[in-house]
Amino acid sequence: MTTATSPRVLAHPTREEIRLENVLHALSDPMRLRVVRELATAEDNLSCSHFDLPVTKSTTTHHFRVLRENGVIQQIYQGTAKMNGLRRGDLDALFPGLLDSILAAAEGQAERLAEG
Repeated sequence: MTTATSPRVLAHPTREEIRLENVLHALSDPMRLRVVRELATAEDNLSCSHFDLPVTKSTTTHHFRVLRENGVIQQIYQGTAKMNGLRRGDLDALFPGLLDSILAAAEGQAERLAEG
């Protein structure tokens, strides 16, 4: 894993360090999947404060860290804001079709649950 050189630079796994089981673990939580679904439709990176998750701030921080440490998102600081972006290029290169399949399944599930 790449190491942080200062408190303002966050450690991310390299593409070669990303593992399927870790990505699936990161996406197995409903809150983390919600974040990824929103990032997948965003035009640009989104700040952590953009997300209104029904959990505490510390739990939200935990979810973002799990997504980052498992190679699903990249986080960078822009001023005082921590910006989040989906690592779609890396994920698509390593696991072709996986992210699109998961996002489609999550959308289908959301629609099914809304109808019920």
